[in-house]
Amino acid sequence: MTSTSPSPGLSSDRPSAGPSSPRWGILGPGGIARAFTSDLRTAGLDVAAVGSRRRETADAFAADFAIPHAHGSYEDLVADPDVDIVYIATPHPMHAANALMALEAGKHVLVEKPFTLNAAEAAAVRDAAADRGLLAMEAMWTRYLPHMVRIREIVASGALGEIRAVTADHTQRITSDPTHRLNDLALGGGALLDLGIYPVSFAWDILGEPLSIVASARLGDTGADTEIATIMAHESGALSTTLSASRAAGPNTAAIIGTEARLEIARVWYTPTSFRVVSPDGTVLEDYVSKIEGRGMQYQALAAGRYLAEGRTDSDVLPIDETVAIMETLDEIRTLVGVHYPGED
Repeated sequence: MTSTSPSPGLSSDRPSAGPSSPRWGILGPGGIARAFTSDLRTAGLDVAAVGSRRRETADAFAADFAIPHAHGSYEDLVADPDVDIVYIATPHPMHAANALMALEAGKHVLVEKPFTLNAAEAAAVRDAAADRGLLAMEAMWTRYLPHMVRIREIVASGALGEIRAVTADHTQRITSDPTHRLNDLALGGGALLDLGIYPVSFAWDILGEPLSIVASARLGDTGADTEIATIMAHESGALSTTLSASRAAGPNTAAIIGTEARLEIARVWYTPTSFRVVSPDGTVLEDYVSKIEGRGMQYQALAAGRYLAEGRTDSDVLPIDETVAIMETLDEIRTLVGVHYPGED
């Protein structure tokens, strides 16, 4: 039977914020924060404040999104009594310090991916949140999208049979400028942390922790990885392969290959898109098309709001322990290809 829309019960078209959504503070009003805040507004969520290191930047961002409070420092933002949860959108090396500062101020945190620069930092944020009874959650927004919810349902149902392989790429032509943050090791540069986090997290989501990892990369003049590929073996015996690149654009598709059917996710697989479930003889068993408003970043925010309303301090879609473990996988991949960030032991 072919389906062309989300299955019943999925909050995909017009998600509800619920009766008591938290008040958001935006820390670091850059491009990704702009996309996130736009989606918060699309979902009718409460954006109470924004903080930047420059007051003029905060004022301009607040004006663009009708945010009532603008702060000229991150410290003032996390101290704002009208903020319940802070979205952290600064460069990777600042994530841990910014998250810890917000947690110390009693705020929940949603931290942009990658959660931190490495696993040690991720564990420190996790432990600080646990000590204070607060939510610390990675903003791996892809996991919360309606098509990914449906994909996990299909996998759990056994409709694909035994999963034998998962493959995904995240490849973009961005820039070769050595001063750009993507190529600057001091800013956590490299295709892996910026782009590869998506397919690596996807492999974890479908197959669980890898038992072994093989990785190869091309390093640019600055020492940051510009292309990187992995082969990972998982407990079930299934293999996952990932490819990420910052200087060449590929198909940006993904697939889950089972003995009874395969699931093909169209481009761009990590954003709201379509997928097909196809039997070995080519019969299309399900044809799913995402129909949502905005970019789709609101779904992770809505999930965070539900957790807090229920008195929970962890995500059931991406638990904080899994976030830390994924950072350990990224650390191992970087070790294999020889990418080391300044200040790491």
